[in-house]
Amino acid sequence: MQKQIIPDEFYRGIRDSQLVGMSGYSKEGLPVIAVGVGLSTFDKASIHYYVQSHIQMNEYRDRVILPSATKRFGRYIGTCIKILDMTGLKFSALNQIKLLSVISTIDDLNYPEKTETYFIVNAPYIFSACWKVVKPLLQERTRKKVQVLSGSGRDELLKIMDYESLPHFCRREGSGSSRHSRNGTVSDCFSLDHAFHQELYNYTKEQAALRQPGAPVKHGSFHVDFPEPGPEDVKIAETIESEFQRLGDQNGLSHSLHELKINVD
Repeated sequence: MQKQIIPDEFYRGIRDSQLVGMSGYSKEGLPVIAVGVGLSTFDKASIHYYVQSHIQMNEYRDRVILPSATKRFGRYIGTCIKILDMTGLKFSALNQIKLLSVISTIDDLNYPEKTETYFIVNAPYIFSACWKVVKPLLQERTRKKVQVLSGSGRDELLKIMDYESLPHFCRREGSGSSRHSRNGTVSDCFSLDHAFHQELYNYTKEQAALRQPGAPVKHGSFHVDFPEPGPEDVKIAETIESEFQRLGDQNGLSHSLHELKINVD
């Protein structure tokens, strides 16, 4: 938390390409974290900045959001709900497997059992095809946490949260679209202008100032030694890559898929 990502416009670029936010709370008081899997491009900075941003959000969740929820709802709250929006998921997502594997491994090692349930919404065919081959590889406790909902998942999610806590991409009755719903308003929980991100950014700024009061803040990410993915994560990544290649061959995209490279510089 003590290394702020600056300048502001650079940080905004990270937020616009790593779509994560908090839209509210469930009826039981669990924070609702929204993740734009399909439309996240991770193309505005190096992998180190995206990992740094992810760690900062995890730390903010554990130090501020969860204790605040515990106080607000009058009972201990130590987990959250994640809603993963697959809108816009394409074959090019193969480029992101390395980064997502690193983030997943960091979470497994440092933030275990922090997510109560993963809800998958707006899933296109490419996700459904990959899910069929990946699901059997997951540990049973992980499989039980994942629920793939129909369309935007609106009706099912309203059973566990109020409408105001629905992420913007779930507010349509059918298949939603975070691309068409993202309009720069405060209802867009991915936006840097949303209250959650404003509070997070101010908190990281305060933590950086506490570490070196009066010292100029320098541009640069902190270095993270990326942990080696476990055998399960490696197998899942290889299976996803293989399935993408198979789907690409079926759709005449094999040449472009073979040229995909994962950029970790």
